[in-house]
Amino acid sequence: MTISGRDGAWDRVRADLEEHAVAVLHARLGDWRPDQAGGPRLRALLGRDWERYLEMGHPDVRMRFAASRVLLKFAAAVALRVPPQVIELGYGPTGRPYLRGCDAVDISLSHTEDLLLIGLTTRGLIGVDAEREDRPLHTRGLHRHVCTPHELTGLARLPPERRGPALVRLWTLKEAYSKAIGQGLRLRFTDFGFGPDGGPARVLAPDGAPGTGVEWEFGTFSVAGGYAVSVAVSDSGFGAVRDTDARTMLDPRVVDALTEALGDDSGPEGEAEAAAGLRQDTPRAAHRLR
Repeated sequence: MTISGRDGAWDRVRADLEEHAVAVLHARLGDWRPDQAGGPRLRALLGRDWERYLEMGHPDVRMRFAASRVLLKFAAAVALRVPPQVIELGYGPTGRPYLRGCDAVDISLSHTEDLLLIGLTTRGLIGVDAEREDRPLHTRGLHRHVCTPHELTGLARLPPERRGPALVRLWTLKEAYSKAIGQGLRLRFTDFGFGPDGGPARVLAPDGAPGTGVEWEFGTFSVAGGYAVSVAVSDSGFGAVRDTDARTMLDPRVVDALTEALGDDSGPEGEAEAAAGLRQDTPRAAHRLR
């Protein structure tokens, strides 16, 4: 779904999470330019990412970094029902982002040119990736470096005009899967592949033998402006987490103690902010009531 700005259709994001346990949204960079937030507000939204933002020298890189993180926090705030500025991002060893103190919602992000892409799920892991559909990957010979023997055979059977879009599809699927499992560039694209478009996508071995099973779902879609978007989602087997409200993500005794200590009389909304603030400094394995 498209999110045109901070007042976008967030109710649809929440509805997708509640009904499907997955929400994928995209936005234009121009609608989320960090300079629109202003210095103090942007610093509050970026939180721990503020110093990293300042260290980036290239203005375009800084802008995409900030805009994608702000969009991600607004989206995660919908799931957790807290203000976006109280959400903090953490990063794993390969740079994979996660919501600090909240393991019930998995996240992924991607950005290319003027497109921002965010994925959320409450049932397992998610990875998303986007690329222009007309990017000339095949004409540059990249297929020889990113495709398995089985995929190369499939590409060779296609008419020349279809090889470029087919390779973009394979590229984004591999990126999305790599992001979902947290491997990034550590997983060589020639070590796994996907079948041709037109059927259910599954991870395949280099020779085309089955790889992953039904625990993984994949999809590739076209979005406005000529972008290919791929999504990889796993099912942990425990079912989706239906209640992701920040107030029920911690042991209620902890929330009560914190509320009392802070002298918070602002009601449920203030309690949610306090709980989310505590999560910033607690391990990801915070108690969760189901």
